[in-house]
Amino acid sequence: MTKTTHFGFNSIPETEKAGKVAGVFDSVAARYNIMNDLMSVGLHRIWKRFAIETSGVKKGDKVLDIAGGTADLSALFLKQVGKSGEVWLTDINNAMLSIGRDRLLNEGIATPTAQCDAEKLPFPDNYFNCVSVAFGLRNMTHKDTALKEMLRVIKPGGSVIVLEFSKVWEPLKPVYDTYSFKLLPAMGKMITNDSESYQYLAESIRVHPSQEELKDLMTEVGFERVEYFNLTAGIVALHRGYKF
Repeated sequence: MTKTTHFGFNSIPETEKAGKVAGVFDSVAARYNIMNDLMSVGLHRIWKRFAIETSGVKKGDKVLDIAGGTADLSALFLKQVGKSGEVWLTDINNAMLSIGRDRLLNEGIATPTAQCDAEKLPFPDNYFNCVSVAFGLRNMTHKDTALKEMLRVIKPGGSVIVLEFSKVWEPLKPVYDTYSFKLLPAMGKMITNDSESYQYLAESIRVHPSQEELKDLMTEVGFERVEYFNLTAGIVALHRGYKF
């Protein structure tokens, strides 16, 4: 029997998800940052800075930025680790990765960059002090496999941080649903000429594990002291887990 997975609200064969997700990000890559600012009213920048501060990354550390896309987190991590540190910018999508790499190069920053699948990371065991994934986990076909890979590549004492859309505070749900399913696709159509990709993004948030469900999943794959922080009434949550 063919295994299926979610693609938004639709159920599709697992083998098709990566290609469909790639199509979404190929379509929106060029104006991804503009849409992020509009969609979140600039709040995504605050969420990402909180993620960096919560990571505990310090000078000289090695960091892996998974689904790093346009390099927002990588740029911030590079300031944290300094010249003695190391930050790898990675993404499965070449269009997104190219934008991030070129952005850093235009700012005079050279950092290792690799196109790779989070479910099959091309890095040795116990290498990084911190692994981060921001707004990428929900697009992965096998979230447990990806999390196990993240656990594998961090050093004992290291941490993984997952910044992702989550379950909003219940009283805000009606307003949030109207925004997600009415305004967001309309904005996508106006800015990127692509309403369907933003319809998928809204749907993908609804089928992503809740705060407690993701905490349980991280614990099940082997992370310890897993905790999460709700941001902006739970629109976004930051999960953090350790390897000991």
